[in-house]
Amino acid sequence: MIATVNKIYDLEERTARFAESIIDICKSTAPSYLNSPIINQLIRSGTSVGANYCEANGASSKNDFRNKIHICKKEVQETKHWLRMLVKCNSETTVQARLIWREAQELTLIFGKITSSLKIKN
Repeated sequence: MIATVNKIYDLEERTARFAESIIDICKSTAPSYLNSPIINQLIRSGTSVGANYCEANGASSKNDFRNKIHICKKEVQETKHWLRMLVKCNSETTVQARLIWREAQELTLIFGKITSSLKIKN
């Protein structure tokens, strides 16, 4: 029997798990004068993806939904940047950060597709 990877298609749950993975990598990294600002920014951007997605689901209009999804995409792209900087400061986080970065890339593509499909329909 072939083992399959269980992908989460519930985007709200997926973004929550993404945020949890960001929290986990930050908790496992010993703070220093160099990486503390990076950890702070990483937590802010990484956890805001799911929060903005929840807001998008409760949007009051199509424009509001589009704007919140666009913010999700921007925040996940920012998270990729901060992951890279964290690895630069703490090379022991490389493996864990690479896994999170891959998920961030997938989320970037998902949010990009959502925003591009909304533009096509207008």
